[in-house]
Amino acid sequence: MVDPVLQSLDTRMKKALGSVKEELAGVRTGRASSALVEHIMVEAYGSPMPLNQLAAINVPEARLITVQPWDKSTTKAVEKAIMESGLGLNPMNDGEFIRVPLPELTEERRKELVKVVHKLSEQGKVAMRNIRRDGMDQVKKMEKAKKISVDELRQVEKKIQEHTDHFIKEIDTIMAQKEAEVMQV
Repeated sequence: MVDPVLQSLDTRMKKALGSVKEELAGVRTGRASSALVEHIMVEAYGSPMPLNQLAAINVPEARLITVQPWDKSTTKAVEKAIMESGLGLNPMNDGEFIRVPLPELTEERRKELVKVVHKLSEQGKVAMRNIRRDGMDQVKKMEKAKKISVDELRQVEKKIQEHTDHFIKEIDTIMAQKEAEVMQV
């Protein structure tokens, strides 16, 4: 009776964890990565679109990202979106390619990026807690409808809490790894 609820929560928590991992991959470290820019939203064709749907993104060197828009008319919009992304990047447009050199990170910039990592991790934890709340509400409704007993309700609530704790601990681990990566000189 409660197994579908638990499976649904597990699936949703895994998706939320995947989302946190993806968001943290976009936080800049000392080396270039296409994940850094691929989700930047570019105003093109009258609506915002992710950069990876408008251009080929390559990392030819450790400190350089190249972006080659498939449609040359979007080049200026891509350049502007990268500049305004808040990542501290200064793209250079040579007509065909947009070169995005990654400058050395200062200590101050590293600390700012750690704050971003903490913020993204906290958003992931909030998502986990919201999923937990939804699951708790579902099993409480089942108990009120006399589909499960009070004892079963307590057992399921305990399982849901343990599951939530597991995923939050995983987010903390990922956050610590990313923080160490950002602070590494």
